[in-house]
Amino acid sequence: MRNYKQLSPAQRYQIAILNKAGKNQKEMSELLGVSRSTMCRELRRNRGKKGYFPKQAQIKADNRRTQATKALKMTAEVIVEIEEKIRLDWSPEQISGVLKTPISHERIYQHIWADKSHGGTLYKHLRQSNKKRKKQYGSKDKRGQIRNRISIDERPDIVAQKTRIGDWEIDTVIGKNHQGALVTIVERVSKFTLIKKVASKHAEVVTDATILLLQPYLNKTLTITADNGKEFAGHEKIKEQLNADVYFAHPYSSWERGLNENTNGLIRQYFTKGSSFENITDDEVEAVMHKLNHRPRKTLNFKTPHELFSAEQEKEAA
Repeated sequence: MRNYKQLSPAQRYQIAILNKAGKNQKEMSELLGVSRSTMCRELRRNRGKKGYFPKQAQIKADNRRTQATKALKMTAEVIVEIEEKIRLDWSPEQISGVLKTPISHERIYQHIWADKSHGGTLYKHLRQSNKKRKKQYGSKDKRGQIRNRISIDERPDIVAQKTRIGDWEIDTVIGKNHQGALVTIVERVSKFTLIKKVASKHAEVVTDATILLLQPYLNKTLTITADNGKEFAGHEKIKEQLNADVYFAHPYSSWERGLNENTNGLIRQYFTKGSSFENITDDEVEAVMHKLNHRPRKTLNFKTPHELFSAEQEKEAA
């Protein structure tokens, strides 16, 4: 490998003087005792818009060396750490955000594809988002009205501002042939997620599951926003048991519960669409919930939902 000698600040002052005197690159390289390629590279990389200035050239060279030092290669220890997190279904961006060694998410993707080319399975832990949603045109709400429902229009403005913890979104994920379901609840600020398997989508079952999931967090359950599915017909009992107001989004307005929709997409990575829920165990559901709550999110500055939610709980207890 060819070694290149770094130019000194004194040499850069000499280059500026010779350059101003009209010397060409060949003459300057001979006078300074450096190669023509070194001189060419120096003038090309460290020249400013208004010409070559020694102080500016030195700053540029120093910055480039600093960046080069930061771009460390992936050591065996770093690779082990990265692969452990990939197997926990962390995305390359999430991993890059928490690594002490500065490795870009593009470099982590490269490692995953290299592993695949050698027969590895790391790529199977990446989330897939290639499926297109089927658009519905002219859909009519055939589900009927839920008695005494309160519209999202009456929900306090503070919920939309996301300035407090305690406002939740709720939904269900349905298994194959409508056999079994998951009740999913996610807190709007921390993204802290609760999941429970239920035998059916019947309102009584979903109501009981909702109360069971949120009861440990009564002090942080202020509002719940649901869609218009009849499984949430027991909203009045939920309000009574949890002392929390329940609001309903407009029909076919999934963006009003966008976080819950996104979270269900994450859950579908583990319990895929079209798969049976009949044999899913509570331990499996608990494991998925743990993964979602203990991996960093870019939108949370690479903190985990558990960190943010627990910090708020501890603050309340203090």
